[in-house]
Amino acid sequence: MNLILRVFLAGLMVGPLVASAQNPVPAPAQKGAILILGAVAHIGDGQVIENSAIAFEGGKLSLVADATTIRLDRSKFAKIFDASGKHVYPGFIAPDTRLGLVEIDAIRPTQDFTEQGAYNSNARSIVAYNTDSHVLPTVRSNGVLLAQVSPAGGVISGTSSIVQLDAWNWEDAAYRTDDGLHLNWPSPRVRSGFRGGGEAPPEQDNSEQYEKDVQALRRFFDEARAYAQQPAPEVKNLRLEAMRGLFDKKQNLFVHTDPAKTIQEAVLFAENYGLKVVVTGANDAWLVADFLKQHNVPVILGRTQRLPSREDEDLDQPYKTPALLHEKGVLFAFSETGAWRQRNLAFQAGQAVGFGLPKEAAVSAITLNAAKILQIDQSCGSLETGKDATLFISEGDALDMRSARVTAAFIQGREINLDNKQKQLNRRFEEKHKQ
Repeated sequence: MNLILRVFLAGLMVGPLVASAQNPVPAPAQKGAILILGAVAHIGDGQVIENSAIAFEGGKLSLVADATTIRLDRSKFAKIFDASGKHVYPGFIAPDTRLGLVEIDAIRPTQDFTEQGAYNSNARSIVAYNTDSHVLPTVRSNGVLLAQVSPAGGVISGTSSIVQLDAWNWEDAAYRTDDGLHLNWPSPRVRSGFRGGGEAPPEQDNSEQYEKDVQALRRFFDEARAYAQQPAPEVKNLRLEAMRGLFDKKQNLFVHTDPAKTIQEAVLFAENYGLKVVVTGANDAWLVADFLKQHNVPVILGRTQRLPSREDEDLDQPYKTPALLHEKGVLFAFSETGAWRQRNLAFQAGQAVGFGLPKEAAVSAITLNAAKILQIDQSCGSLETGKDATLFISEGDALDMRSARVTAAFIQGREINLDNKQKQLNRRFEEKHKQ
């Protein structure tokens, strides 16, 4: 969607009611050393420091330690945060999102995440990413500072990229471009028809078409593998060129599928081509956890705050799935699909704690685990010296919606503005009712 259309739609849909609501200006680069003192630090790898000293300079963490065991020269710091009684977390990472690709779900001209056709491996989500989206500040206000912006639709949707959520344009936002290709695995069963009362229509067998679809996928990947073995073809095929990274393992193959049967088939399919596969969505991952562990396949769970997939499942099965995967040793991360629900990402993790997932494992699932799956753990995902200073301070438990309140956040050392459109409107109408 071009800039002129975005501006026109903003004026058309928002109107004078919210004309004063604006996104905060992106923060400038860090200038002086910053110290956060006294907070409970959740490192991201399972460790907790009850009374921490965290320092960073030039956008990188230079100190992560127990404050009771070190001496500090406070004169060396341009700014010191007294975070006694508060909590510090690595910036939360939201995988598989439409952030910046959709502004208003109900209005198609604001949606820029899908292309026409079935095989769109050459489609790149990063070039459609809108840093001026009013949604982004509402998400980072709850600690989400990095996100994987993913395409959707078709059989092969295209490539995703990882962005940091405070930038002037998509070039500045790009944290890791074209990190993986997204494949929507065919389904052996489909729903058709209509039932009233909110009841899902019945499923019908689709096995014949399913086999045809899988065979078509094999032919496409055979062609892509053969193409990737050519060092420099004279005439480039853009769709096949975009898949080179899969075969040299620079990119992940993110397979979107939910049933246990198709999860297994998709993993074996990817292994046949020597690809690094990540199962995304994966409602039935708990049924094949041993298989996933055996094949060392990570999982990006879809929304867990939902009803179960089947009538005979426990009502709380989606809530228990993270704990079951953790017990089996499967590397997993939480995700919240869509263009705005990522603000609830931490609360999904918090809910899983109430159903058996250890507290720090829940923190890891939206920090270091996500970074490992997205192959960015060398620079973010945990509070370790040398990594990016992408972190935030919360007055309460950031995984508990009753107490979470982010008071300061930093992306690569830059202290970002936590104001957003919703806060601005709240202040505006609070003032109106005081009059």
